[in-house]
Amino acid sequence: MNRPLEGLLVLEFCQFLAGPSAGLKLADLGARVIKIERPHKGDACRQLSIKNLFVGEDSLLFHTINRNKESYAADLKNPDDLEKVKQLIARADVMTHNFRPGVMEKIGLDFAAAQQINPKLIYGLVTGYGNEGPWANKPGQDLLIQSVSGLNYLSGSSEDGPVPFGIAVTDIMGGNHLVQGLLAALIKRAKTGKGMLVEVSLLESVLDVQFEVLTTFLNDGGQLPARSVVRGSAHAYLSAPYAIYQTADSFLAMAMGNLPLICNLIGCDISADYLDASSAFDNRDQLLQRLSATFKTQSNSFWLDLLEPHDIWCAAVLNYKEATELEVFRDMEIRQSLKLPDGTRLDTTRHPIRIDGEKIVTDKAAPKIGSGNEMIDKEFITGQ
Repeated sequence: MNRPLEGLLVLEFCQFLAGPSAGLKLADLGARVIKIERPHKGDACRQLSIKNLFVGEDSLLFHTINRNKESYAADLKNPDDLEKVKQLIARADVMTHNFRPGVMEKIGLDFAAAQQINPKLIYGLVTGYGNEGPWANKPGQDLLIQSVSGLNYLSGSSEDGPVPFGIAVTDIMGGNHLVQGLLAALIKRAKTGKGMLVEVSLLESVLDVQFEVLTTFLNDGGQLPARSVVRGSAHAYLSAPYAIYQTADSFLAMAMGNLPLICNLIGCDISADYLDASSAFDNRDQLLQRLSATFKTQSNSFWLDLLEPHDIWCAAVLNYKEATELEVFRDMEIRQSLKLPDGTRLDTTRHPIRIDGEKIVTDKAAPKIGSGNEMIDKEFITGQ
């Protein structure tokens, strides 16, 4: 398969999730991504685990984020190693890092210095709260950034207090936004021949994720989002019937739709609370409670069989086991298998984009620390 970024050389000076997830996307699309790591310890994410799961010496989390890359071990405080890294920068198309502000300046690998080495270099960096300003040196950690962004007051009910996302949404979106910026800069460089600086902060990323609801807040007299008192309400700004409902045997999700039609089909009397279209939001809690009581009387399959033929937008709420057993999951071939150095296999997800109708898959697992040094030195470093 001819991948669109083949021939592109990326140097990744990144740890944990946001920066490395951007490198993962670039690698899947065909770029050669060389991960610059500390000797012996490497990326700190090698020892940061989810559920204490490890594959060999490295965490399953590290393998998840760093497949399809090469590792080059270099001590950036060592003059000889630093000189080798500068030779790599001279040949690179893209360089990324997510160190705290001031770290790369101290080493002498900040954007201005890198541009002196390679004027065509696209230089990308990820920070928590920007490279300057009063919060520049605060820890850019996902849960903390979720918490100061307002995001945690959108999910759950009004009785729940703040509800954090169960995934590292600021890191993941920060990585995606970094990829967008890098690709845009590469297109610009193709026209001008000049490098560019691309900066992404995790706070700006997660605020951008909320652009719909933040725009509502900013144009609604500063009124805070009002979550429903009903558990299962799925959106602080959307009206009934938008919610997840408990049924006799499971849970059912229902998106926006013609409320009178839905209630007529399921036999739910809403006449006391639904006077006109505006009632769907004004009386949202009462309507959700009435719908909830009705849905509890029958099974998921009963309601789906009743509603789907009328093009009502609804779906069963599935756990991972149920979701991965779906026919659509198997048909899309979302799962891919990586080959580990010891010959065993590791299952993970594939890249979601298709190119010319082909799925992007790879079996190349995450590298061991410094496993690429010998080959990379021979290819790029003079005097080797």
